[in-house]
Amino acid sequence: MNASVAQAGHPNLRPIGPGVDTIAAEQAVQDLLIALGQDPLTDPGLVDTPRRVAAAYAEMLKPKPFRLTTFPSEGYDEMVVARDIPFNSLCMHHMLPFTGVAHVAYIPHERIVGLSKLARAVEMFARRLQIQEGLTTQVAGCLQDNLAPKGVGVVLEAEHMCMTLRGIQKPGTRTTTSALLGQMREDPRTRQEFLSLIHGS
Repeated sequence: MNASVAQAGHPNLRPIGPGVDTIAAEQAVQDLLIALGQDPLTDPGLVDTPRRVAAAYAEMLKPKPFRLTTFPSEGYDEMVVARDIPFNSLCMHHMLPFTGVAHVAYIPHERIVGLSKLARAVEMFARRLQIQEGLTTQVAGCLQDNLAPKGVGVVLEAEHMCMTLRGIQKPGTRTTTSALLGQMREDPRTRQEFLSLIHGS
């Protein structure tokens, strides 16, 4: 069971982990700037930078809890697909952003989910320090745990600033990750249908 799930059936999804200590974060940013040879104590352009950086990270790491609203499927058993859901997250190795789009699909069994909740699930799991592979499996696991569908498919495409701004420095490089469960994984025709739908063919 996913750690964000409060109860089966109609779970509340909540952020995982302790809250942000903005005062400590602000001091840490100030110390980092000094260690990097900057002067946040007297430089007018940097005096307020520690507060701003701490507030920015607090915002990026604090998802809003929500209820994953589900409804009876009323016999609908065809694939439901939400394409091109924008997301932003933070690489846990460098604390630099990675940004892109998510494609999320499932095949209902007895329950369907409110369409906006697919995007909300992506947003909630994106707001933490992690790797793209983990985000992909978290979203898929959330749908599997809460809907018990016949199949789940999640594909994320993202550009990582740790590849763009540092290291190999290759702007425009996109990384694609996928998580396929149930019929999406086991049935080649279903998997192909999913891939065709998310690519618009």
